[in-house]
Amino acid sequence: MGKPKYGKILLKLSGEAFAGERGYGIDPGFLEYVSKEIKEVYDLGVQIAVVIGGGNIFRGFEGEHIGIDRATADYMGMLATVINALALQSAIERHAGIPTRVLSAIEMRQVSEPYIRRRAVRHLEKGRIVIFAGGTGNPFFSTDTAAALRAAEIGAEVLMKATKVGGIYDRDPEKHPDAVLIRELTYLEVINKGIRVMDHTALTMCRENRIPIVVFNVKKPGNLKSAVLGEEVGSVVREAL
Repeated sequence: MGKPKYGKILLKLSGEAFAGERGYGIDPGFLEYVSKEIKEVYDLGVQIAVVIGGGNIFRGFEGEHIGIDRATADYMGMLATVINALALQSAIERHAGIPTRVLSAIEMRQVSEPYIRRRAVRHLEKGRIVIFAGGTGNPFFSTDTAAALRAAEIGAEVLMKATKVGGIYDRDPEKHPDAVLIRELTYLEVINKGIRVMDHTALTMCRENRIPIVVFNVKKPGNLKSAVLGEEVGSVVREAL
């Protein structure tokens, strides 16, 4: 077994991934699968933190279409991430046997711990997986931005963005079968070319804190472990060498 390239990672999971093939809600099959994928990395001695989206339940920007103001809708989306976080916590402890803690940016003491940076770091040091819920705790910020923020706060060495495609392409691979996978880009290239990897706030935060972003297909077994080992998986966004 190889030595991991990264000792502390921030894994960003989308809410859509939680829905599986159902398109909505939470797919128990995916929870079991991703729990086992996470365990493979945990067994390497890597500290793991996770940020989850809520798109499988509610997206903030969708609120405007049903007459809900943006700030309120964003808070509703944050609550959706808490539901996903609790589901993942239960799955990891059940299928992987790893102690897991949910820390929420919105206080819900009956179901999660409040987010405190030092507490999160301490949990990681004690060998627990930490799931960050509630986004940043503020409206108008995406969970991508929350992932970049938490990665910087805990000193993560990489931000692993799990997707349903193989990485970053020159165009949408689901619409264009001849799309070309781009293995390496700089933060500025992603921004200037308008490539949709993460929003600009998240990209800027990663750039300022020199946190590389690895974009990979989470649905391919072993990809997460391979990426942590430093193997060529998906695409990497980092500062120019």
